[in-house]
Amino acid sequence: MRVADAEILIVPGWSGSEEDHWQSRWERSLTTARRVVQEDWYEPDLAAWTARIQALVQQAQRPVVFVAHSLGVMAVVHAAPLLKDENVAGAFLVAPADVDNADRWPITRGYDPCKSIRGFAPVPTTPLPFPAMLVASANDPYCSSERAKELADAWGATLVESGDCGHLNIDSGHGPWPDGLLRFGVFMKTLG
Repeated sequence: MRVADAEILIVPGWSGSEEDHWQSRWERSLTTARRVVQEDWYEPDLAAWTARIQALVQQAQRPVVFVAHSLGVMAVVHAAPLLKDENVAGAFLVAPADVDNADRWPITRGYDPCKSIRGFAPVPTTPLPFPAMLVASANDPYCSSERAKELADAWGATLVESGDCGHLNIDSGHGPWPDGLLRFGVFMKTLG
């Protein structure tokens, strides 16, 4: 599948994705991409986040491919049962936020994200109703590599281990993230 044949829904995580974050860059450069904008990035409500994802999928004119990061991964996984009869071609899931172990997360930008994401736990562990690729880092402070492997297995996702790359965000040096864009292109080709 070519990017032009799909509607790319960019699903940021907690706090959204800054202007220089790879998701924001992809949104600007991929002609069929648009962001799933949530009402509150810092006090996320699971029901509101999944409802917004479902509404945008239902409005899509082409097959949908998600590009989700961090808590956005969890939002997509929680929304998946609502989307099983929708036109979702796949999900490119990056650096999942392991909400089941949020008590181990660092304080981020002065916030304790563990307190604001309680409604996202437990992590669903049923297979996704669409193809998925999960890109995970060996030293992500929000999800251990062992846990990422467990989640990929549970969801039926292809796991791509990216090495010691932190949380695959600006703080870990992944503004443009050209390797990620290449991986995304490979994933798109597997979708037909």
